[in-house]
Amino acid sequence: MLALSANGLLPKADYAIFADTGWEPRAVYRHLDRLEREIAAPAGIPILRVSSGNIRRDALDPAHRFASMPLYILNQDGRQGMTRRQCTGEYKIKPIKRQVRELLGYPYPQRIPKDIFVEQWVGISTDEFHRAKDADVRYMRNRHPLIDLGWLRTDCIRYLASLGLADTPKSSCLGCPFHGNAQWRHIRDTSPDEWQDVVAFDAAIRQGNARANAGGNQLLGQAFLHRSRVPLDQAPIDHVTAAEWAARQQEVDDRAPVAEELENGVVDGCSPWACRGGAELVQDDFGLAS
Repeated sequence: MLALSANGLLPKADYAIFADTGWEPRAVYRHLDRLEREIAAPAGIPILRVSSGNIRRDALDPAHRFASMPLYILNQDGRQGMTRRQCTGEYKIKPIKRQVRELLGYPYPQRIPKDIFVEQWVGISTDEFHRAKDADVRYMRNRHPLIDLGWLRTDCIRYLASLGLADTPKSSCLGCPFHGNAQWRHIRDTSPDEWQDVVAFDAAIRQGNARANAGGNQLLGQAFLHRSRVPLDQAPIDHVTAAEWAARQQEVDDRAPVAEELENGVVDGCSPWACRGGAELVQDDFGLAS
């Protein structure tokens, strides 16, 4: 959407906002710098980087309130579960809303008049039209330009490839539990130090987040990043399911310009307004509800 706006195929945006969880892959930060330098700045579109903190550091800090990640739980009796997903609301949605309020001139807790609002573009393509929803606050009105254009995800990728951006990485926390095996393999095989980082984090959260443990609310079981509920460096990430293989083959057929990306298995990502991990989050200015 930023490139479409910068090149006049969409109206010129006033701002682009990137919500930084503090734990994105290095490739994402490099790509963001490139977008700012080569696309946004020449078009006069400021990129605003906002943050609620570093999600990795916060999870391991016993003194810090932590919005939980959706960790996979193996209970003492062998039953399986998951912790609540609050991270999208805390580290993505909340800082964006805070920035939008400041741009409108009504920082929290000021009331925003009914006739004051921003038009917010959400990058959902027609493949996922069911994720397109109205904003949950009156001062933000969602628009979905890719759906308006009738673009599929493959159209977006072809357009990026035409601009020399076929290597666009997916934005998501390095240790997001919603990674599929392909993404875990990609991290392991292309960035050994980042792989060691997520393996170390996986081991560190085995008993849950540090704040809960310090407060006496110990996890009655063990927590894991991988859905198999075994340590990440032992998880069966080289196993490719029939569904994953079929999806990959279909994408190879559809996305010839970015075959290298598919070969690397980079197929998932995270959006503040369309997290692929499950039910959408609704968040007001100062709280969470799932």
